[in-house]
Amino acid sequence: MQEMTVHAPERRSWPAWRARVLAGLAGIAQTLAFAPRDLWWLQLLAMAGLFALVERSASRRHALWLGGSFGLTSFVSGIWWLYISMHTYGGMPGVMAGAAVVLFSIYLAIYPALAAFVTRSVTASGAWRVFAFAGAWTLAEWLRGTVFTGFPWLSPGYAHVDGPLAGFAPLLGVYGISGLAALAAAWLARALVPVMATTRAMRRLVAVVGVLALMGVGAGLARHAWTTPSGKPLSVRLLQGNVPQDMKFERAGIDHAMAMYRDMIVAAPADLIITPETAFPVLLQGIPPEVATPIREFVDRTGSHVVLGAVGATITDRGPTDLTNSLFGVTPRDQTLYRYDKHHLVPFGEFVPWGFRWFVDMMHIPLGDFLRGTATPGGFPIRDQRVALNICYEDLFGEEIAQALRNMPEPATVLANSTNLAWFGDTIALDQHLQIARMRTLETGRPMLRATNTGATAIIDAHGKVQGRLPAMTVGALTGNVQPYSGLTPYVRFGNVPALVLALVALGLGLAMTRRAR
Repeated sequence: MQEMTVHAPERRSWPAWRARVLAGLAGIAQTLAFAPRDLWWLQLLAMAGLFALVERSASRRHALWLGGSFGLTSFVSGIWWLYISMHTYGGMPGVMAGAAVVLFSIYLAIYPALAAFVTRSVTASGAWRVFAFAGAWTLAEWLRGTVFTGFPWLSPGYAHVDGPLAGFAPLLGVYGISGLAALAAAWLARALVPVMATTRAMRRLVAVVGVLALMGVGAGLARHAWTTPSGKPLSVRLLQGNVPQDMKFERAGIDHAMAMYRDMIVAAPADLIITPETAFPVLLQGIPPEVATPIREFVDRTGSHVVLGAVGATITDRGPTDLTNSLFGVTPRDQTLYRYDKHHLVPFGEFVPWGFRWFVDMMHIPLGDFLRGTATPGGFPIRDQRVALNICYEDLFGEEIAQALRNMPEPATVLANSTNLAWFGDTIALDQHLQIARMRTLETGRPMLRATNTGATAIIDAHGKVQGRLPAMTVGALTGNVQPYSGLTPYVRFGNVPALVLALVALGLGLAMTRRAR
């Protein structure tokens, strides 16, 4: 009877429509926490609001709708720029493109909805529900980044690259930080939200202490050096051509881009020069001699290493086959080209999922069916260092980058991403992608170089700080020095396993205590 008295105030529910509206507003607030605003504390408040609503929900079904409302508004307001790629550059009718963004957001919202549903299933004491919320959210985010090749964009952990929880990145990765953020948010809700006014003062104090402890441990971990400087800094030049997407694959645009990037490459030497993804939007064999020869002569003469973005293919008697989205490394006085083929392809952009050919046919995106490459066993060698290359949104998948590093005979000491976000215009997608890259540097303890077509071209050090960045939608070359780092962080060694184990334990305890109470 006493336990019913304690929990009854938490079970009182608001009208369903009002709770869903509030959950939707919390979802929008979470989006505002990401780049370019970088308000990590707002992400905690937004998730705290969701947890408080789930605590008050009348049933698991109601909690499911609350999580879905939170997720839907968060994703629609956070990835609306997909509309530009489908409508402006893909030629899809505006109504269809808008509907596609909403439908995709509904799919992504399934995962926070399931997390809320599972959380509400825990009817044990509120403390256990807090841990269940953190565990469920971690697992839901991991599933969102895995199922159907995954789309982990806007995972809550990315909002914390400048916050105290960033110190956990070398141990638990972005999914682990997402779970810790959920834990901190739930504690905040139990300590501060008025709907929990009946919670005893001691429990409020424990919640506050828990939040402060998490932040303190994270800040302390951020001071620990998991990797160490390796050798001398590399001089780099990162090229940004700002080629309009609507002319990138037109003949005039192709000729202009190849001549421009040739001139930008040979303008000045550097240890490493990188072009954006498909900066040369033709087959490698299709680069004309007047473009290829000056680049080869420049590399041999200056000792520079150049990474070219182009299309790879196998040439047969019947023409090119097995097209790949590739990067080719040109080494001084060595006719052998280093090759990296993108292996995590973009659905609908680089391959057509089964049953969706009709959807792709509504757009006019060229080169939309690539072959999946295989993971490269070693990085691109430059002096006594190695650079691990990746293309476009491959840097969203920290587990794959970590796996590549730990499987290399000599782990790369620098990360480099070559991308083209011109598909999305001058939108928040550019800043969001830069924020994602910063998380990869924190997880791996290595710097990241970003060469992009329209932005954000940047040099990020091994501590996640942006050392230099070109203005978006401009033509330029970002010149600087980058310090390589060696050594393996716990995240590189073990990937997402520790975060998932902790999530399963937290969720399992909550469910087990619920069963015991029954």
